[in-house]
Amino acid sequence: MTGGQTVGSAEPRIVVISGPSGTGKTTVVRRLIETAPVAIVKAVTATTRAPRPGEADGRDYHFLSPDDFFRSQTEGRFLETAEVFGTGTWYGTPRSEVERAQRLQAWSLLEIDVRGALKVKRQFEDTVMIFLRAASAEDYERRLRQRATETDEAIRSRLDRMREELRYADRYEFQVINDDVERAVAEIGGILRQREAERNA
Repeated sequence: MTGGQTVGSAEPRIVVISGPSGTGKTTVVRRLIETAPVAIVKAVTATTRAPRPGEADGRDYHFLSPDDFFRSQTEGRFLETAEVFGTGTWYGTPRSEVERAQRLQAWSLLEIDVRGALKVKRQFEDTVMIFLRAASAEDYERRLRQRATETDEAIRSRLDRMREELRYADRYEFQVINDDVERAVAEIGGILRQREAERNA
């Protein structure tokens, strides 16, 4: 463990999955939690944005006021935080979420961006870093446009961010191409099964 950071009595099992919009992260993560060959718990992110219809506090996100969020940030209660797309909306990974997974003797799964991932890795050197990517840049754009939920300007912004995030891909231990969800999920499951065996050896 680096930086003197502690969560519980031993270094927690953490897996980080990052990747640009359009890689299918949400689908892969959901399927991984359903089928993983190891115990795994998805960390619930904290955010300053308002709940959307159907979202529940503590299940989908921990919804915090900006004051509460920044107080928690100052008190060191987050592993990492980020402002998304310069909107003034903040997200963060609470340390308590990693502790929750640790109590359950499970892996803590963090679905966070590249900068947040590197912050976590600096604190917990055994973190398994997985970068999820589409087969090509054209595939990213096709997937984003198929959503039909964003303007051309928003899509261009996401594509610019995608190019920036891809520059960090080589800093991840593993890169998984999501050209088929089941295959990608099986590959990630195999990575975690192997790492679990190494830790238990």
